[in-house]
Amino acid sequence: MDVRIEKSWKAVLQPEFDKPYFELLTSFVRHEYQTKQCFPPARLIFSAFDLCPFDKVRVVIIGQDPYHDVGQAQGLCFSVPEGVAIPPSLMNIYKELEHDLGIPVPHSGNLQHWAEQGVLLLNATLTVEAHRPGSHQNKGWEELTDAAIAALNARREHLVFMLWGAYAKRKGQVIDKRRHLVLTAPHPSPLSAYQGFFGCGHFSKANAYLVQHGQQPIDWQP
Repeated sequence: MDVRIEKSWKAVLQPEFDKPYFELLTSFVRHEYQTKQCFPPARLIFSAFDLCPFDKVRVVIIGQDPYHDVGQAQGLCFSVPEGVAIPPSLMNIYKELEHDLGIPVPHSGNLQHWAEQGVLLLNATLTVEAHRPGSHQNKGWEELTDAAIAALNARREHLVFMLWGAYAKRKGQVIDKRRHLVLTAPHPSPLSAYQGFFGCGHFSKANAYLVQHGQQPIDWQP
């Protein structure tokens, strides 16, 4: 199947695009978008990949599925477009950034600047029906994003994986900790942020690791 996605990722993921599950997934998503309100906008479904080519990835942050309210989802986990109210989990990420690196809490929730520096902001499921969280889970997206993580694990070295919450930790079990830095913490949701997300220091740890391996640190200012 010919999928419109950034060319380096297309080369990596083409074996997945040719599998029967992806054809079924595509049919499901197309029907959902034709008959229901779904997010993100269709042109942004692969934004995480389009903004962060395979060979440019340096940090991977794994989310679960897109925001399901109008105007929020833009194809990058935790991120919302300019002018949209900052969701609670992202606000807690910003609070940890301020505590860890002294970066003042910004007014914008748009994390595109991170993506353009090599931060892959990858949701496990890339689409969702409006107001129905988890509605597109177990349709095939997880298999595709598992393949993306496995390819990064096998073909790249010295990446930083930030796994926040039990779901992300399970999805990251394939990662070889001898080749990459794996940072784990509770999810930044208000329900769990005080159980160890606050104070985790992941942003400074990521930058220290990148510098240690001859790379530029991430400018975490959104």
